[in-house]
Amino acid sequence: MASPSVQDGIDKAGSAVGLLWKPNAEPWYPEVIDPEYAGWKVEQHAWHDSVTIADLSQHMSDTFVEGPDATRLLSEVSANNYASFAVDQAKQFVPVAEDGNIITDGILLRTGEHSYVLSGVPAAQNWVVYHAEKGGYDVSVSTNRETSARFDGSPPALFRYQVQGPLALEVVNRVFGGPLPATKFFHSTRVSLGDRHFRALRHGMSGQPGYEFIGEWKDGPAVKEALMAAGEPFGMVHQGAMSYPTASMDSGWIPSPTPAIYTAPELADYRSWVSLYSYEGMKPLQGSFFSRDIEDYYTSPYELGYGRSISFDHDFVGRDALQKARHDHRRTKVTLVLDREDVRRELGERGPDHGYVHHYWRNRVEVGGALVGATFQTDYLDPVGAVMALTLVDKEFATPGTEVEVVWGQHPGGDTDPDADLGFPRLRATVHPAPYDRTARTTYRDKA
Repeated sequence: MASPSVQDGIDKAGSAVGLLWKPNAEPWYPEVIDPEYAGWKVEQHAWHDSVTIADLSQHMSDTFVEGPDATRLLSEVSANNYASFAVDQAKQFVPVAEDGNIITDGILLRTGEHSYVLSGVPAAQNWVVYHAEKGGYDVSVSTNRETSARFDGSPPALFRYQVQGPLALEVVNRVFGGPLPATKFFHSTRVSLGDRHFRALRHGMSGQPGYEFIGEWKDGPAVKEALMAAGEPFGMVHQGAMSYPTASMDSGWIPSPTPAIYTAPELADYRSWVSLYSYEGMKPLQGSFFSRDIEDYYTSPYELGYGRSISFDHDFVGRDALQKARHDHRRTKVTLVLDREDVRRELGERGPDHGYVHHYWRNRVEVGGALVGATFQTDYLDPVGAVMALTLVDKEFATPGTEVEVVWGQHPGGDTDPDADLGFPRLRATVHPAPYDRTARTTYRDKA
């Protein structure tokens, strides 16, 4: 049991929403790296027009699962297909609660016959570690948390550098002296620079061609130096903390779903096990969409676009509910492009001609005054010249070209009526596909 735990926080706040509702909380940014290197607009353009390098080493949490029961453990707590999970392959990890809603996702890399690394948001990793401890599996599990959660000053376990953009493969060819072995999307190949051995995973955050290089931290500085040197003739740009999270807008990845853990009686022990000072206990909710029922913030993997990662060829937590959601999920993922004039009028100096927009507000999306969805991440993308929002909307309003309104504001929460008219501006927006970027949407899996 953690002390204090998520359940302690809920009890003290009076509800899960009371715990998590934090108007005007600062958005998440990756740790340690500089806010900007070449300027956030230049960095955004670079992954479309040339080539970038992103250092993900400090902000990623990694959980290592090894042992004879590693595959059995993971298959019983997630909806992924393990029968076709090859060594050196990665998959979008899809764990769900008994109600079929997502815990949060992650990237699961199979490193050996009985070994895996799960990387990303710690909530999915907590789910695995808890079940490993409680389920009597023959596995060893260890977690190397993000830098801000390693209070002993120890370094990351792994380095992780993404090189992506139209010129990414030219940089890779230059640093390794020729093309790497042909590798499928989300598969990795073993590579070397001198006596340093590591992985090259065909993957990139912005949905552009490229690789993610992963290896032991002790080799990281030398590998990064070699990548930077090889990229210099191509004008490679280092992504800063301001531009990096906006890459999700192009790739269509919603990075911060609310874990479906806060109300189910069968998860009472889990809530008492998870620390209050965790993603589950600290990840803020805010925006114009306010509900006192935390389940209104839960999401199905199908709504998030993870249907192709789901397999019902095995039993797992939440299987029956998820199978029902396969046909019954109400919402789907889209990109909203906000009207430029409305943005300019309401945001002024933060509008598209002037500055930076990045947040994770859950803003109401309405048609004719009726709620039809909510935003999950909103960014200004300079290559598009617009403020955009990754959004879940009711399916009947998901057709590209549909006109909607985004209610822009911060509901105070508490005793204020969720449906109170607080005078928030309504910004017109048009529905577009997610991913918005054509490369990410149509050819990324072939080229990435």
